Amino acid sequence: MNISVSARTVRTILALGTLAAAAPAAAYVGPGAGLSLLGALWAVIATIAAALFFLLMWPLRRLIRRFAGNHAPAARPDASMRSGDPRTLSTKRVA
Repeated sequence: MNISVSARTVRTILALGTLAAAAPAAAYVGPGAGLSLLGALWAVIATIAAALFFLLMWPLRRLIRRFAGNHAPAARPDASMRSGDPRTLSTKRVA
């Protein structure tokens, strides 16, 4: 009698046998380490969620502003260089 067993079947049987023979882990995570782990995990999840939210909201905000007509007026590049302007960083007077 010729029995042919594929390599995949052998690997599956070996993996199941290894998992069945594994002893339970006698590990304890104290409350301090557990809370630290949960805090770090929460920070990573919140950061990824915020990044995705802002990345998805950016085009929507542009569309809303475009259709609402709320465009900020373009600033003149020489607006702060007028003489007598208190926002001028330079002490030179522009004629």
